Amino acid sequence: MESFSLILAIVVVTALAFDFTNGFHDTANAMATTISTGALKPKIAVALSAALNLVGAFLSVEVANTISKGLVDESGIRPEVIFAALVGAILWNLLTWLVGLPSSSSHALMGGLVGATVASAGFGAVHGDVLVTKVLLPAVAAPIVAGLASLLATRFSYGIGGTADGEATRKGYRAGQIASAGLVSLAHGTNDAQKTMGIITLALVAGGSIAPGSNPPTWVILSAGLAIALGTYIGGWRIIRTMGKGLTDLEPRQGFAAQTSAATAILASSHLGFSLSTTHVVSGSVMGAGLGRKGGVVRWSTATRMFIAWALTLPAAALVGAGAESVTGLGDWGTAAVAVFLVAASAAIWKFSRREVVDHTHVVQETGEPAGVITTAMAAVTPPPAGPVAIDLDIAFPRQATSPVPAAEPAPPAAPAATV
Repeated sequence: MESFSLILAIVVVTALAFDFTNGFHDTANAMATTISTGALKPKIAVALSAALNLVGAFLSVEVANTISKGLVDESGIRPEVIFAALVGAILWNLLTWLVGLPSSSSHALMGGLVGATVASAGFGAVHGDVLVTKVLLPAVAAPIVAGLASLLATRFSYGIGGTADGEATRKGYRAGQIASAGLVSLAHGTNDAQKTMGIITLALVAGGSIAPGSNPPTWVILSAGLAIALGTYIGGWRIIRTMGKGLTDLEPRQGFAAQTSAATAILASSHLGFSLSTTHVVSGSVMGAGLGRKGGVVRWSTATRMFIAWALTLPAAALVGAGAESVTGLGDWGTAAVAVFLVAASAAIWKFSRREVVDHTHVVQETGEPAGVITTAMAAVTPPPAGPVAIDLDIAFPRQATSPVPAAEPAPPAAPAATV
């Protein structure tokens, strides 16, 4: 095994802690719709997702190589820079988990890394072309593409299914949901676990433990897979509630369409080495599925808060990462101070979260999110799917009655007029 310094060991442990938060932060991506439609019980769903995340971690290293070799210049990057980047990513993950917003763990990591690198070595150490083509452009395109694909898939499923709404149909779509949710979990492990692999590999290169350009060692792949699987099993119930009930209400066939579209997009991006946000992809798919059913709506107030969180993720994590790097640059005591701050802030967030506990026992309850003006208007003008419409010709085209009809009940006699 590689030789380790104390700071390098701290970086590896912190990276695995980030991987753990990534797991429970992103469990909703795979299992929220499956839980909300009743296809799987909550605890069974997160256990299945955890196992498949672990398997997915071994399928590819392309995304890991994007992070460890492509995003920033490996030369001149100290392990302290990686540590500062992870501090920014972890704190953003915990804050957005606290408020139940499905933000991107991937972009939190990218933002922290970019901010810490700029603070340490300047803007020239960041490969801007890689940042734009493999991080920023996919961040914009992914939810749009996945949303459109999910919208079309939902309409197609209702079109070929007609008005079939029996128990057999529901069971079939629920089985499809379970399979597609498993595929999303596999894709999540393939994409997101690799980001931690890439960060640890970058730290090993920065610490002189492995040669530049090396692929992640086997122990790095295994530890990253186990960390994200454990976090997934813990279950980010707050975000599952938002994704499953806060954005829209889904039927089984909508959930199947959303998850299949998301899994396809994530697996394709992993193969191409894009550091894609699974949160963006799945959220776009869920909204597309919500709009794809006639009468289906999206709670735009929740979606707006989510979009704001997406926009803030990169710059917020970058600022924290840059600040942490400035402190660690003061020496060992600075690194120790940042570590103490991270532990204290994480503990404070956890303690605050205990004021309103959300767990598997009531994760499928309604969030109480108001529908909003747009949602209400869309529901009013777009009727839900129905069978063939029966037209009453007598109402549409009134005509003279040809047969006697019962006389209406006579009105009561008027009071006699008063005489003068």
